[in-house]
Amino acid sequence: MNYKNFYNRSIANPEAFWKEQASELTWYDFPSTILSKDSYNYDQWFSDGKLNMSYLCIDKHVQDGYGDQVAIIYDSPVTNTKKKYTYNDMKSEVGRLAGALKKLGLEKGDTAIIYMPMIPQALFSMLACARIGVVHSVVFGGFAPHELAIRIDDCKPKIILTASSGIEVDRIIPYKPYVDKAIELSKHKPENVVVYKRHLGADVPDKEYDLDYKSLVRTADMASPISLPSTHPLYILYTSGTTGKPKGIIRDTGGYATALKFSMKYIYGVEQDEVFWAASDVGWVVGHSYIVYGPLVNRNMTVIFEGKPIRTPDASTFWRVISEHSVSVMFTAPTAIRAIKKEDPQGSLIKNYDLSCLRYQFLAGERCDVATLSWVQQHIGVPVIDHWWQTESGWPMLSNMAGVELVPVKPGSATFPVCGYDIQILNDEGQEVDASTEGYVAVKLPLPPGTLRNIWGNPDRFRDGYLAPFKGYYFSGDGGYIDEDGYVFITGRVDDIINVAGHRLSTAEMEEVVAAHPSVAECAVIGVHDDLKGQIPLALAVTKSDNMLAESVIQEEIVKDVRAHIGAVASLKLVLIVERLPKTRSGKILRKLLRSIADDKEFSIPSTIDDPNIINEIKLAFTTHKVGIN
Repeated sequence: MNYKNFYNRSIANPEAFWKEQASELTWYDFPSTILSKDSYNYDQWFSDGKLNMSYLCIDKHVQDGYGDQVAIIYDSPVTNTKKKYTYNDMKSEVGRLAGALKKLGLEKGDTAIIYMPMIPQALFSMLACARIGVVHSVVFGGFAPHELAIRIDDCKPKIILTASSGIEVDRIIPYKPYVDKAIELSKHKPENVVVYKRHLGADVPDKEYDLDYKSLVRTADMASPISLPSTHPLYILYTSGTTGKPKGIIRDTGGYATALKFSMKYIYGVEQDEVFWAASDVGWVVGHSYIVYGPLVNRNMTVIFEGKPIRTPDASTFWRVISEHSVSVMFTAPTAIRAIKKEDPQGSLIKNYDLSCLRYQFLAGERCDVATLSWVQQHIGVPVIDHWWQTESGWPMLSNMAGVELVPVKPGSATFPVCGYDIQILNDEGQEVDASTEGYVAVKLPLPPGTLRNIWGNPDRFRDGYLAPFKGYYFSGDGGYIDEDGYVFITGRVDDIINVAGHRLSTAEMEEVVAAHPSVAECAVIGVHDDLKGQIPLALAVTKSDNMLAESVIQEEIVKDVRAHIGAVASLKLVLIVERLPKTRSGKILRKLLRSIADDKEFSIPSTIDDPNIINEIKLAFTTHKVGIN
């Protein structure tokens, strides 16, 4: 199949193209309206169609005679556990959990938060909610109680499903105490907390709102999947916003299922019955799309991996999983590869495993540097595909489409737009720029199926953040350019969001925490280059004139405060105490200038700067504390 012809068909007649793709699914009522507008005048797909995601992921395969086929491979080196679940097992577990939720009074349109580690019960919980029309919001287990409380107050869940604890190489993570603290902090109080007890030695305080997961499932009746409108919200997934308040991205059901089915075949090039492994977490969009819903809709075996790319037990763990479980297509973040490369620079451990099963290695979650791409290509000997997408898109926007045609790679580019995405580079006035000229990355409307439907409870924020900047376009928030051959290059965020090991985090939110320290007069938090994680946050703080604390004490307390309010995922370890911050004459902190200095990039001194002499002061501070890439 020719990529250009296939792509052009999706742009020239999107309704015909996506109607054809939707026919690959089993609907209760196939849509007669393919593309329409909602009450906010935003494009919606398949509005009068009816289906159920849990049915598509489980029941359909059982009905088609694949009940005994393995659906989930659970591999947990941190607990020394391996277990497989068939589609019949899934139907029983998910059906009874859905029945338990119904018995607790949950109905179509209610919300539930899932705060779990990488265990099968996280997937069961997601699919059980989808089965009865409950809108789930999975919160990444690395987030602290304060962040969980914000999400509780925003989506107002009737229940929270959690586990007693998570586990990493050297520590137990107390999930249940975190949930209790979050409920204490939140204004909204969920009716119940359903706890899956793991017996790993963690403290599991009992509360009157607690219910035991295993007891509920054991005694519940089976619940069948219900017919839902295509536009019914499947889930809310929070992503960092520049205001510090997370944005609850709403994903629909029918458009999402259509896009995922399409992507498994045409982007990832994976066939039914094969093993697909996305080494991510269900708390992120990759986990939603390509650990849970995408592989299961496509009748693939999906791997739930509870571990790290290194130290579980060493840098060979990824290769062991691929070889042992016959993974055909794998997807991970460049950060994971950099961590492996650091531990095993010559790729010696790779030689211990038979990777002949692996056909493609996909990378995404952050910008992939050329050295990392080349290292993987050299040592595993299969096509390595860098692709780009966002929480908002829900599935890839740029990729070498392995199931259509592999085109030559240009290092630094995620190649060409995926079908349905009319990606253009715009200037400040919203006009297309010339080839190789950097500008704002935007997508001409309509977006294809599967992308964000709105922001939970805040349609104005949705419109203002994504649609208002450029009329007739979705604004991605990223900068980039398209070269003369049509290859798209993403250069990074144009707002205050940083990408730490594939996790989008708000520097504005971190600044709020730093500024709250009693010794801090003002501050700035920026993302600086890091060889391993891509970016890490750096805080610059100016202390109050009456401060009596030592710098080391302030730095230590700020690091602890950020960890407590946001979580270890923030990775804030660098706090510089400076005399002043660079500002414009109107008082605006020049964060872009700070980033350029820290990363040793060329910059021009803004004409609006209040005192150019501060540049040398900042350079000296960075050099003294060894901040930056040199």
